[in-house]
Amino acid sequence: MVLDFEGGTLLAPSLPEDALLARLFVHDTRTGVWRAPAWRYREAVLRLRALGVPCEDRARRFEPLPLALLREVEPFPHQEEALVAWQRAGGRGVVELPTGAGKTLLAVLAIAQVKRPTLVVVPTLDLLAQWQQVLQQHLPVAVGVLGGGVSDRQPITVTTYDSAALHTEFHGNRFGLLVCDECHHLPAPSYRFIAQGAIAPWRLGLTATLERTDGGERVVEELLGPLVYRADIRALKGRYLAPYDVHTVEVALTPGEQAAHDAARALYLAFVRGRGLTLSAPGGWARFLSETHRSPEGREAFAAYREQRRLALFSEGKREALWRILRRHREDRILVFADDTETVYRLAHHFVLPALTHHTPLPERKALLAAFAAGTLPVLLTSRVLNEGVDVPEARVGVVLSGSGSVREHVQRLGRVLRMRPGKRAVLYEVLTRGTAEAGISERRRQHGAWTC
Repeated sequence: MVLDFEGGTLLAPSLPEDALLARLFVHDTRTGVWRAPAWRYREAVLRLRALGVPCEDRARRFEPLPLALLREVEPFPHQEEALVAWQRAGGRGVVELPTGAGKTLLAVLAIAQVKRPTLVVVPTLDLLAQWQQVLQQHLPVAVGVLGGGVSDRQPITVTTYDSAALHTEFHGNRFGLLVCDECHHLPAPSYRFIAQGAIAPWRLGLTATLERTDGGERVVEELLGPLVYRADIRALKGRYLAPYDVHTVEVALTPGEQAAHDAARALYLAFVRGRGLTLSAPGGWARFLSETHRSPEGREAFAAYREQRRLALFSEGKREALWRILRRHREDRILVFADDTETVYRLAHHFVLPALTHHTPLPERKALLAAFAAGTLPVLLTSRVLNEGVDVPEARVGVVLSGSGSVREHVQRLGRVLRMRPGKRAVLYEVLTRGTAEAGISERRRQHGAWTC
């Protein structure tokens, strides 16, 4: 039997009589061959071996690599436990570790153990550069990059989800290990093919919070393997993560703000109820947007929605509360998180502080993070661009001025200030405006033990 690779699929001119192989492959009437998704490669090869069927493997385009670590690494107990659990699962599976608990080093250990060409997939360009640097420090081979205008494929390559989705059909047979950082992104329709179109027999998913509101974690576990290890923030804090405190600060709208907020909210809700919309239902928000663009009343309702939201997110009380926090922690490095870019830039203008958003050019972003690390820039305002993975170990104080109801987002924001440093005790502030929808948002995102500290 012959196995080949084409465009993210496995090809076989013929199949032996076997029920399992018949479930993996389908007959392509256009070309007269049998096809299976590339990610079924491992299953197909193991089955052929079990049947004793000789196989000419033309699909695989990788060989073992000499990957002794350049420096001795002594993993933390939770890293070692995670690695052993992944090994026992056959080198396939997902590891859930809190931000700051050493997911990158765990991947280094897995790569050194598998000793195969590896593709590491990350969500952002910041993480791409960060991963490349760490891998180069530990591994004796070139580390390539695909993304951000760079196209340099090497035996060990780091790429973004966007670039990987474009290139998988061409190089899906050149890597033996697939590492997906922040793997909760993988279920997105445009990203699934990264795992589906790769033959990689070994797979490792890394995330701080695997669970998704849409149940997409089942897709991750199907394509990368089951959740094999999970460590809780509370179990690691104080020894492997900085001890921390969480404080909620409630502020009130001014009488003028409250009146404007209530009027706008009443107009917006009247439209929603009048159209029989349920925003929390699947597709509810999309229906609302569609309805608001069909009439002058709808456009007025959408403007009212934005106005009541703006008043809650950028109230005078919030600005005063932030100023008090900044003064209280004037000796600390502080990250301030807002829900959207517009609010970040309003805060930047109000406080004359630097803002880091997805609009910030990469050279400026690097300069801001370097100044923050050096202490010459003690405060950074950001929206969601620092939620994931970017290493800012000097940050001790986080201020969530506004955000979504996502548990993941807020666990990630907490994680930004939990990198261990001698004598460090981290603090996270959540600033809420009373009398607005923020109370419900806060309740939803607190459905995680990390917030009960």
